[in-house]
Amino acid sequence: MPKTIYVVDDEKNIRQIIRSYLEKEGYVVAEFENGEDALAGFNAATPDMLIIDIMMPGMSGFELCNEIRKKANVPIIIVSARDEELDRILGIEMGADDYIPKPFSPREMVARVKAVFRRIDGMQGDKGNTAIYSCRDIKIFPTERRVVKVAGDIETELTLTAMEYDFIFFMVSNKNRVFTRSQLLTNIWDYQYIGDTRAVDDLVKRIRKKLDAAATDFCIETVWGYGYKVTDGTEAQKE
Repeated sequence: MPKTIYVVDDEKNIRQIIRSYLEKEGYVVAEFENGEDALAGFNAATPDMLIIDIMMPGMSGFELCNEIRKKANVPIIIVSARDEELDRILGIEMGADDYIPKPFSPREMVARVKAVFRRIDGMQGDKGNTAIYSCRDIKIFPTERRVVKVAGDIETELTLTAMEYDFIFFMVSNKNRVFTRSQLLTNIWDYQYIGDTRAVDDLVKRIRKKLDAAATDFCIETVWGYGYKVTDGTEAQKE
């Protein structure tokens, strides 16, 4: 059954271009010119993905993303003409699966869509993994997609977005190995990022804040001039 994608953008030509390319790939596309109509459409029928512009009159893309995240974990790709760090961080914090600055190549957009769906399909495979992964004072339960901090007999669950979980799971599954930002994009986002690799740094910053708030000993180490790693050791460099 073909997947349904909602495209939310106040620019008609942008919606039509995205729709044309997605329909060529076999997706069913519905267009919405504002956040209010998109939210009403979402409440009536949940799509398989949403592509949302940030800057729209009335309800902004961030507000729409926040409302949707209250109801479901459907994948969301945010697009914006403003390529600012704060926007990218907010998008990741609100649970967006990807952030694409305008102008963008329609072919790149399709590649990102396919990559997110491949990652979602891979996430479903986690449900058959009954192993429990551990590193320092955290445990990962792939079947439930949960990460908990362990302190004696007390387990405290960390509140993570899907992307944050995927990052931690990948790093713990490959602990003691160093990965470049490009390698992380390929293995976690499942595509070669076009332009730069700041999305990785933004994601790591968000995860580190949550780890610090939970007072966990687990940390993501910076390998200066190269990338990131996770180890069972006690020494770590942080940005």
